[in-house]
Amino acid sequence: MVNEQILNSPDIRLIECENKPRVIQRHLSDCREERRPYVFITSTMTVKPLRRLLVPVSMLEEETYKAEICTYLARKTGAHIILLQANDYGSHARQNVNRFVTHIRAISDKTGIPISYEIAQARKDSFSLMQEASERQRDFQHDLLILTASRDYGLDDILFGPPERKAIQRALVPVMLVNPREDLFSLCD
Repeated sequence: MVNEQILNSPDIRLIECENKPRVIQRHLSDCREERRPYVFITSTMTVKPLRRLLVPVSMLEEETYKAEICTYLARKTGAHIILLQANDYGSHARQNVNRFVTHIRAISDKTGIPISYEIAQARKDSFSLMQEASERQRDFQHDLLILTASRDYGLDDILFGPPERKAIQRALVPVMLVNPREDLFSLCD
C-alpha cells in the first residue's frame, strides 16, 4: 500500500506512542533537531489511507516549509490538500497561502500530475490555528494533519506545553510535524 510505504519511509520518522502529555512531550523534545518530518500516531488515533491532508497556514514565514511536504505527499498518494488559512487582520497568512498555491501549481506543471487543493478560511487567528485544526476534524474529514513545530519554546510553552503537543493530544488522525529551521529541512520533491 502506497500510504504505508510513505509513512514507513526513511525520509519520515514515525513515532507511535500513548496519548499522554509527558510521553508526547518527551518525543517532541527528542525531535527538536530532527532533519526529517516526523509523524505522531498515538493510541487514540485512527490511521486511514491518505485521501485528505489538512495544512494550517499561519502568518509565520516558516509555515511555507510545509508546502514541499504536502505536495510531495499529495503527488505520491493522490490526496487532496486543504489549506486552512488563519483568520488574521494582516495579509501574512494570505501571502503564505499564495506561496503554497504557487508551489502546488509549479509541482503539478513540472510533474504533469494534477494536485487538487482548496483553501478554507479558519475561524481563529494564527496563534490559535493549531488548536482549531485539531478541533475541526469532522468538518474537514482529513486523514493527516501537517503542522509546523514550534521554533523555540517560550515560557508559556514550558509551563503549559507547546501548541503542537496539545494538537497531537486532541487529534483523531496522525499528525506530521515539520521543523521550521531551514538548516534542518531535508525531504525533497
